[in-house]
Amino acid sequence: MILVLRALGVGDLATGVPALRALRRAFAPEPLVLAAPDWLAPLAELTGAVDELLPCAGLDDPLPVLCPAVAVNLHGKGPESHRLLRATGPARLLAFGGGGPRWRAEEHEVARWVRLLRWFCIEADPADLALERPPTGRPGVTIVHPGAKSGRRRWPAARFAGTARALAGAGHDVVVTGSAAEEPLARQVAGLAGLPAAAVLAGRTGLRELAALVAHARLLVSGDTGIAHLATAYGTPSVVLFGPVPPRLWGPPPDRPRHAALWPGGAAEPGDTPGPDPHPALLRIAVGDVLRAAERVAGAP
Repeated sequence: MILVLRALGVGDLATGVPALRALRRAFAPEPLVLAAPDWLAPLAELTGAVDELLPCAGLDDPLPVLCPAVAVNLHGKGPESHRLLRATGPARLLAFGGGGPRWRAEEHEVARWVRLLRWFCIEADPADLALERPPTGRPGVTIVHPGAKSGRRRWPAARFAGTARALAGAGHDVVVTGSAAEEPLARQVAGLAGLPAAAVLAGRTGLRELAALVAHARLLVSGDTGIAHLATAYGTPSVVLFGPVPPRLWGPPPDRPRHAALWPGGAAEPGDTPGPDPHPALLRIAVGDVLRAAERVAGAP
């Protein structure tokens, strides 16, 4: 058994796909078990690399003693994540520090895990980000996703609404997505944009249904959050608004013209103090900037 720890969220799992695929190739036919939150199971299945998901809600959630042939830390730099994996009794641990490479704070999340595996002579392709494409009953929508885990990464609702209104006026079938907790925000955006109540899909789509919606969408407009990584995985045209973390650390590959990462620069950097209000970097992005970027990515090959 190969045990991989990545007990995080949608974007974290999506950026770990190249590493997961590399591990699948390197250690086949050993089964690959992913320790991650159980709600990520549909996305883990879409990677095509995971045989089983072992529910793990975070580093405070102990794992059983499984004695895997290899345990791989795709979660962080340790030491907590290292201890969690060592407690499972692996014959070998692949991780940063110790016998592995040094951790680099200023490194793109995809490149980080590719570099880790290459240190251990496992070749991984950072461009191998695609997910399996599930069928959908509603193709061609334009998705506006105003939510994010941190208020610092949320562009103002009124600006999302202005964008949605303009896109709907240009003939886009606009829907507003989000988690169940983000439904009030989604309804606020839809109301300000003049969209019908049926356009609000927040809280009404499971993860597999959301992936299907993105896979067949016309366009995605969102902040730096998990759904943006689904657009990258499916090659769906996207406009992603960054702040406080710059796209050089979490953005789509810069050589893919279907994805625009809007980042006005300035003082916004990783580690910015959390807070409920949008980071100043986001406030420097105007509705017109987003609409021009949307037109550009929509026409990209």
